[in-house]
Amino acid sequence: MRRAVVVVVAGLAVAGALLGGVWVLVAPPVHGVVALNRSGQRLHVYLGNEADHFFVSAVMMVGLVIAVAVVAAVLVWQWRRRRGPAMVAGLVFGGVAAAAAAAAVGAGLARLRYGAVDVATAPVSPQHRVYYVTEASTVFFGHAPLQVLATLLLPAAAAALTYATMVAASAHDDLDVGDGAEPSVPEAVG
Repeated sequence: MRRAVVVVVAGLAVAGALLGGVWVLVAPPVHGVVALNRSGQRLHVYLGNEADHFFVSAVMMVGLVIAVAVVAAVLVWQWRRRRGPAMVAGLVFGGVAAAAAAAAVGAGLARLRYGAVDVATAPVSPQHRVYYVTEASTVFFGHAPLQVLATLLLPAAAAALTYATMVAASAHDDLDVGDGAEPSVPEAVG
């Protein structure tokens, strides 16, 4: 049973890392500008509603990882001989591992793809007052520990809830694990 749990956690972690790569391709970048105002102060502002992309990209990250967690719960449920609380624990830890891997890989690849905006060294001058920038989207809704923790726990909760729904819908008290043998039918006496 321990090996099965490790397989689930490792599989979800790998799936999360792959999702981080997918996310960096589909998440919208944020376009902005570094400008020099008349008093010589540098300003960093976003064009139009581009700042909304910070929220949209975080929702995309959470949505992708939750989708994988739900599919993983359904796949793990199909593994009849391994059904039970240990697999729920594997799904929970795997969901957290998937979210962490997706966020780490996504943030790292986004940094490689778009770089970082350094307002202090942007090439603006009194002759060229505007410099357009493209920056990476965010993988978390915020940087507070509770926000990061919530983002990491949402996929685990979705996987556990999906598994619990299937447990509740099971008509068998042993979750239909059984021993694989057909039930014996008593012979009629007569």
